[in-house]
Amino acid sequence: MNLDSKVISGKVLSEEILADIAINVESIKSSAKRVPCLAVVLVGEDPASQVYVRNKKNACIKVGVKSLEYILPAATTQDELLTLINELNQDDTVDGILVQLPLPKHFDSKIVIDTISPYKDVDGFHRYNMGALALKEPNICPCTPHGVMYMLDSLGIDYAGKHAVILGTSNIVGRPMALELINRGTTVTICNSKTKNTPDMVRQADIVVAAVGKPNLVKGDWIKDGAIVIDVGINRLDNGKLCGDIDYASAYDKASHITPVPGGVGPMTIAMLLKNTLFAYTARN
Repeated sequence: MNLDSKVISGKVLSEEILADIAINVESIKSSAKRVPCLAVVLVGEDPASQVYVRNKKNACIKVGVKSLEYILPAATTQDELLTLINELNQDDTVDGILVQLPLPKHFDSKIVIDTISPYKDVDGFHRYNMGALALKEPNICPCTPHGVMYMLDSLGIDYAGKHAVILGTSNIVGRPMALELINRGTTVTICNSKTKNTPDMVRQADIVVAAVGKPNLVKGDWIKDGAIVIDVGINRLDNGKLCGDIDYASAYDKASHITPVPGGVGPMTIAMLLKNTLFAYTARN
């Protein structure tokens, strides 16, 4: 366990979540019921995607969730993929469907995501689930922002009146992250590549969430004393090492709490995927 109270260990928190899920799944199994089932679809041979899929499969095994894998060649057509998704939508033994992103360029990701049943959309990307989050009536929430909220909750902070600055506007992290924080009463500023004076914006933040995919973009002198710093970025440097979007060493000194890379937000994303799968199973049964 990480003994540094300033560091928010996603590894430790995710282990707690997975342990709780495993207890729930074991209870389901002991009552002679069907266990939750997650179907993961991978199209193509993107190395990073292969790693993510393998990690998700291992997490399923760890908690006792049934895992189905569909590995499709890059030449798969969109119609073929949609046919598979519709088959999984109709399969009552499948509770969660995840299509690993990014897809090869000849796919329209929006159509693919919206073909997944919103009740089996364990990534939380379907327009129904995103809309429900925007209306403060969440159904299944996007995994990474929800994992970040779990990390923030673990600090016992009062969100009301806090100012959060989010770097990045993706549908996967930035936008749902803003909605999660707004729903808790936080004042939120979202910065994009066209934002003027981004460092000055960040210097106003009580909570900083960086999710842009630019190594060490955020420097320590951008961080307000005592701010909570969440690094969603994961970047591989030329020397093979991983780093986040935040210059950890310089930001550490300024922050009251900070997430490391690796071992921060990453493990939380997979934990929340399994939590969403159990939620989908419970809701359907």
